[in-house]
Amino acid sequence: METYSRAGEAPAQGLGMGRRDFVSYFGALGLGGTLFPGALWAKAQEAGTLTRQILLDAEKVAGLSFTDEERDLMLERLEGNLESFAAIRSHRVENEVAPALVFDPQLPHRPLPTGEDQVRTGRRGGVEAPSDLADAAFWPVADLAELIRSRQVSCTELTEMYLARLKRHGPTLECVVTLTEDRALDQAAQRDRELDQGHYRGPLHGIPWGAKDLLAVRGYPTTWGAEPYRDQELEMDATVVSRLDEAGAILVAKLTLGALAMGDVWFGGRTRNPWNLEQGSSGSSAGSASATVAGLVGFAIGSETLGSIVSPSTRCGASGLRPTFGRVSRQGAMALSWSMDKLGPICRSAEDCALVLAAIHGADGLDAHARTVPFRWAADRPLSELRVGFLQSAFESDRPGAAFDRSALEVMRSLGVDPVPVEMPDESPVGALRIILNAEAAAAFSDLTLTGRDDLLTRQNPNAWPNSFRVARMIPAVEYIQANRIRTQLMGAMDRVFDGLDAILTPSYAGSQLLVTNLTGHPVSVVPAGFGENGSPVSFSFLGSLWNDAAALRLAGAFQGATDFHLRRPPLFA
Repeated sequence: METYSRAGEAPAQGLGMGRRDFVSYFGALGLGGTLFPGALWAKAQEAGTLTRQILLDAEKVAGLSFTDEERDLMLERLEGNLESFAAIRSHRVENEVAPALVFDPQLPHRPLPTGEDQVRTGRRGGVEAPSDLADAAFWPVADLAELIRSRQVSCTELTEMYLARLKRHGPTLECVVTLTEDRALDQAAQRDRELDQGHYRGPLHGIPWGAKDLLAVRGYPTTWGAEPYRDQELEMDATVVSRLDEAGAILVAKLTLGALAMGDVWFGGRTRNPWNLEQGSSGSSAGSASATVAGLVGFAIGSETLGSIVSPSTRCGASGLRPTFGRVSRQGAMALSWSMDKLGPICRSAEDCALVLAAIHGADGLDAHARTVPFRWAADRPLSELRVGFLQSAFESDRPGAAFDRSALEVMRSLGVDPVPVEMPDESPVGALRIILNAEAAAAFSDLTLTGRDDLLTRQNPNAWPNSFRVARMIPAVEYIQANRIRTQLMGAMDRVFDGLDAILTPSYAGSQLLVTNLTGHPVSVVPAGFGENGSPVSFSFLGSLWNDAAALRLAGAFQGATDFHLRRPPLFA
């Protein structure tokens, strides 16, 4: 039986566990508490067995209360469970292995959309290459695609331009983990040969892009932004990487993420906001948003579990899409929360997000959560066809930034959108459901906690991952299940909110909507909607009904057609 313990710690006599295992054991039982060094640990060592007093102390942290008779009965079983828990911990489980539980955002009474994919962009006449190709660094994908398609610019030239910008500005923004230069130049040469042969793969052909460094790329490190994994190489390509290869896109860099997908601090520093270098870019898709907005890549892929596309897109002024849960396979991506993780594009326009999503969505037979559901998007779809709501109370708030939100709502009304008032469900203890994420994340990085290697992570404050993982081991298993049952109720409540609606207009951080929609799996398109007094962007969000990513993107695209916030360039990088 393998025992994990920190250096210098002896296992408890009679229990066969180090201190950390002992603490974790009680957490797994739902009896855990702050069983750290002190009287309780000393008692356990002295007694050499579990006692009534140990259970009594553990009950206080778990919020439970039993009688002495009940405790005696429990002790008979708890001693026997020790070997099972030790066996589970001694069996290695890689991060990529998902639990035998599959979250499905689709309620049984709602049929999945059917039909064929359809993506129709706006007309792109008169696109001409600038005399200095670097002037095109901030162009949207659709315009870059026209340069490639019309052979005004070669794939190699475009790739070399973005690689030069990454080398020049990447260190300033601290947004690059690894350049994939050799791979990129080989791909670019191949894409040029294909064009010579009359083979054009579509609008992503020859477009350089950056991957959040939680996506596996064969032959390159996949660091997850964290010191314990900085030399890790995963000999596979993530499904998203393979699909973008197939679409003709060219990977030029692996971009930063906050360590293990939290914040903007990684093992090499703190990724910066291109508009204000005194600010971090927010996270956790820190490098994806920063590099895209600074014109270092044509687009990027990020991920979101609870705000990791919305937040950096807001801070940096990017256009991001958090797709419907299950629309994009996460095979080859670091797992944080199997029931909440989503991969999605971070771009310079909502239309670009649609083009990227069209290339990466669908099941792959490897991610059990991924489904193939048609994606039908048209840049010219009449807004009158969309049924739209708005979170009325959120727009009546006087919180900071409310003026930007009300202005964005008026822009949509000026375009002929007549949204009906709706409200988020309030009958569930939504904040309490964060334990779902915390418990799954602690399981995903169980080995990191049990071996003490969590000490290698840069951030070590009460809200950072190392402490969150430890605290999560005290979440009773029963409460985790109960939280997911409440989640089912929340899904039903959101189904009623969206009944008859394609999309909902909302401030990006209104009330509980960010947590709610990440729990229920709804998509959101987030776009820049102005600039605050400190010069940093603010954003506005378009929630879609399940699988209706296209509606959210169409509304976001209409907003961008009536404003120019997404076209502005951070002066230091223009």
